[in-house]
Amino acid sequence: MTESTKKNTETRCCRQEVQVDPRAVIHPSAELDSGVQVGPFSVIGEGSKIGKNTIIGPHVVIGEWTDIGQDSHIFQFASIGAPPQDLGYKNEPTKTIIGDRNVIREFVTIHRGTIKDKAKTVIGNDNLLMNYVHIAHDCTVGSNIIMANNATLAGHVTIEDHAIVGGLVAVHQHVNIGAYCIIGGASAVSKDIPPYVMAVGNRAHVYGLNRVGIKRHGFKSSELDDIKRSYHILFKSSLRLGEAVTKLKAELPDSIHAKRFLDFIEDSKRGIARERSTVKLEHHDQIED
Repeated sequence: MTESTKKNTETRCCRQEVQVDPRAVIHPSAELDSGVQVGPFSVIGEGSKIGKNTIIGPHVVIGEWTDIGQDSHIFQFASIGAPPQDLGYKNEPTKTIIGDRNVIREFVTIHRGTIKDKAKTVIGNDNLLMNYVHIAHDCTVGSNIIMANNATLAGHVTIEDHAIVGGLVAVHQHVNIGAYCIIGGASAVSKDIPPYVMAVGNRAHVYGLNRVGIKRHGFKSSELDDIKRSYHILFKSSLRLGEAVTKLKAELPDSIHAKRFLDFIEDSKRGIARERSTVKLEHHDQIED
């Protein structure tokens, strides 16, 4: 055996084979990396790419021009990369791009982008999308995000890393949702939700910091102090928002957490959800647990 033949044999032995059920339908141009599994009656469309060791269950439909990273698990009846629900869409070859290690549960729907915006819908890494989650065209969803059952994003929504969106939450188009925040179940979100906060209601308002969630992420005591001080200046000082922003820049010029608040406010186009401290949280206080 020559050295070249030996190397090729070793490569084949180490490389996990792709497992495709014979009842699945795979477009000839689709690319499946090593270790991919595709269950019965699933469909993978033109130009799609599936990363290493990703598992696609039965009855999954992956539309055209969809990229899915490695080590993800897509459960039965999910639909990913379908055309957007936009009357202006004319079958342009827009994309859906999904990262690594995502868990996408039953009946999740994710639509590809439109040329009106970024021409792609993007989802990061290590996310959990529970049953019946809907992510519309041109959304950008970060990493380490949990979206509970029936949470729904309209088009052009952005969710930053480590956010939690409760069950039955509906988010208006073009809304931004900040990092490390939590939105209580059955909320209707029409304004941007700042980072680090708890929000709930129809329409959603801010009800303090997501203290338990922040602590679970292991921030240092000094960082927690910066987050608390930033929140107090922006939401509890009785200043107009512009005045509060000026004060926060002056008091915490070197804080990365103050900067996250400030950058989020500066980028807001729909306006920032404000605090409603006079209304009792009732059952929604469980979102701190």
